[in-house]
Amino acid sequence: MIGLGTIINTVAVIAGGLIGHFAGGLFKKEQQEALNRVCGVSVLFIAIAGAMEGMLTVEGATITSGKAMLVVLCLTIGALIGELAGIENWFEKFGEWLKIKTGNASDTRFVDAFVTTSLTICIGAMAIVGAIQDGVLGDYTTLAIKSVLDFIIVVMMTSSMGKGSAFSAIPIFLFEGTITILAKLISPIMTDLAINYLSLIGSILIFCVGINLVWGKKLRVANMLPAVVLAVIAAYLPWQL
Repeated sequence: MIGLGTIINTVAVIAGGLIGHFAGGLFKKEQQEALNRVCGVSVLFIAIAGAMEGMLTVEGATITSGKAMLVVLCLTIGALIGELAGIENWFEKFGEWLKIKTGNASDTRFVDAFVTTSLTICIGAMAIVGAIQDGVLGDYTTLAIKSVLDFIIVVMMTSSMGKGSAFSAIPIFLFEGTITILAKLISPIMTDLAINYLSLIGSILIFCVGINLVWGKKLRVANMLPAVVLAVIAAYLPWQL
C-alpha cells in the first residue's frame, strides 16, 4: 500500500507525543529542563555522526575531509534566502494558530516545542528517500525504521518541552505524504550524490537544532531550510564543491 510509510511515521509521532505528555507530568520542572538538555546532546551527536559521514573519507590509514565549500555556500546562501522569505516566521505563525485552535493558548512553550520537534524529525535524507521508496516501490521499510527513531525523539521532547512537540505529526504527515505522492517526479532527481549532499546539509541543520535545545534558541533553523534544496542542486553542478 503506497503511503503506508507516512501513516506509520505519523502514528509513531502521535504515540510518542501521548506517552511523552503523560510521562512529562511525572517530572519536576528542573528535571524536565535536564531532560531537554540531554535530548539536545543526543541530537547533537546524531547530527555530528551524519555530518562526519558526509565530510570524511577513509583511504587506508588516512582520513581526509572535504565538501567544506559545499557546506559554506549552501548554508550561507540558504540562510540568506530563508531570512528574506521569513520561513521561521511562517512556522511560528502556524504554531501560534495551532496553539489557539487546540486550546493550548496558555502554553508558553507550545510554539517552540512544535517548531523544534518538527524540524528535528522532518530534516534529513531518511524522510525524503523513505517517502520516495514508498511512493515508487511501495516499500515503507526506511520510513518504518525512521518511525522508531522519531518515536523515541518525540517521547523525549514532549516530556521536556510540552505537548507542542506531539503536533509535529502534522508537518511530518504533510511533508512525507507530499513527497510520496510526487515520488515518481522526484526520484530521478535524487541521485546518490544528491542524497549524500542532502544528508550532509540536513545533518548540520539538525546539529543547529541541538544547539538550540542545549543552549536556548540561538539559531533560526527554519530560515536555513533552503540550504537543503541548494545541496540537491549542487549535485548537478559540472564541478564538485
